[in-house]
Amino acid sequence: MENFVFQNPTKIVFGRGVEKDTGSETAVFGRKVLLHYGSGSVKKSGLYDRVCQSLTAAGAAWVDLPGVVPNPRLSLVRKGIDLCRKEKIDFILAVGGGSVIDSAKAIGIGVPHQGDVWDFYATRTLPVKQMLPLGVVLTIPAAGSEASNGSVITKDEGTVKRDAGGECMRPRFAIMNPELTFTLPPYQTACGAADIMAHVMERYFTRTTGVDFTDRLCEATLKTMVRNVPIVLESPNDYEARAQIMWASTVAHNDLLGTGRVSDWASHLIEHELSGEYDVAHGAGLAVIFPAWMRAVMSTDVRRFAQFACRVWDVDYDFAAPERAAREGIRRLTAFFKSIGLPTTLTELGVTDDRTDKMSKSAVERGLLGNFVKMDAAAVKKVYELARG
Repeated sequence: MENFVFQNPTKIVFGRGVEKDTGSETAVFGRKVLLHYGSGSVKKSGLYDRVCQSLTAAGAAWVDLPGVVPNPRLSLVRKGIDLCRKEKIDFILAVGGGSVIDSAKAIGIGVPHQGDVWDFYATRTLPVKQMLPLGVVLTIPAAGSEASNGSVITKDEGTVKRDAGGECMRPRFAIMNPELTFTLPPYQTACGAADIMAHVMERYFTRTTGVDFTDRLCEATLKTMVRNVPIVLESPNDYEARAQIMWASTVAHNDLLGTGRVSDWASHLIEHELSGEYDVAHGAGLAVIFPAWMRAVMSTDVRRFAQFACRVWDVDYDFAAPERAAREGIRRLTAFFKSIGLPTTLTELGVTDDRTDKMSKSAVERGLLGNFVKMDAAAVKKVYELARG
């Protein structure tokens, strides 16, 4: 096990009706709020009105900035930075899923920065040291951004998708009511599930030894997803199953599961090129890329893949040929993604042209990918080819 420091200051307010506490939680940090959200769904559901009523009761004023789209755009981030400076905003409230939260984080780090906010994302070498305080009302369990230290933004010009991170980027609080997820469309629910599971697997597939405790935590989180996602697809208003998924989403990406171990993250960065280039849903892209990455690197540590198969998917271990168990685990993961309505090949995803050379080179422009296996452009291209189907 590696040395580690684990500290996550995000306050989680979880349960039925907790959005009523938004105002009182916000008032601890600020009085002039940027209210950031996506499309009209938060208004149609009545959530916007409930949040605004709570802010009013707490004596907070706010300025709206709607319009966040999946794979959130740099242009709106820049607009938000200008608005915050003009209106003297002292707190940002993100109402939505990962795209809204990531956009809010980018605005938050951009306001005190003297240069262009893209500076943080272009190379990921510029340290993030300041950010306007941020709170979250979560509506989509998927990205885990409600308690993570990172953000992913897409630059409009050239559809380049990049990430930035820093401990100051963790939200001060996250309001999490599973009831707010009842109306999520099945495909969006499934995409969120793939994202959650990928966050766990990025940490699970490690070369670090002596990490059986966090292995077991990862496996429990994955099995929780495998059990509960089919339930909510069949019964969207099942509160208990929705609650399991929402909490799993946070735990999957608040860094607890990565303590003491070196995580990988190649699959996420390979997918970022895919969703940046084609604007596909991130979770759907991960359902395609992750099994392809697994097939590409499995031979590096067959026993870890066999452990994944046996402990998560109940595959019988083959002592004579552990690679059989390993391959069966990958097959069952792929079958699970299919069973919940996700694509598992680039063709199913609707990617019919070939930009793999461009994406492969772009993926490694900031350096080799991954830690389980270090990947250059040729290795990344192999993953895309395996994902073609």
